[in-house]
Amino acid sequence: MYHHSENQLTVYDYISPFREELNPDNRWVRLASLLDWDALEQAYAAHFSPGGKQAIGVRCAFGSLVIRRALGISDRQTVELIRESPYLQFFIGLPAFTDQIPFSYRSMAAFRARIPERQVNRAVRLLKTKQR
Repeated sequence: MYHHSENQLTVYDYISPFREELNPDNRWVRLASLLDWDALEQAYAAHFSPGGKQAIGVRCAFGSLVIRRALGISDRQTVELIRESPYLQFFIGLPAFTDQIPFSYRSMAAFRARIPERQVNRAVRLLKTKQR
């Protein structure tokens, strides 16, 4: 079962545990503002039936695959790095910084099965071109 997200977070909706805003020039914050999350969500939601267990949202699923590909790390490393970074947590759509892992590293295989690799590669290219 998939529930569509209410609204996309902006950098101004996210407050770090230190009560400061994230730097809007951070590469992950910039990429989050460039992606068409609504279009990604429409395609992702089509993979789920109306009943059953609640699915992890598209921003979390897609974002974690982009992080993994962009940084060239394993599923386990991706989840651990997300746990440690407020910027990555913002990128995957968490409403506030938490020290808890947002999902099991095993979930990433399911994300890959539902999200086309070409979409992930496109986002990684966008990340790298906007870094310059």
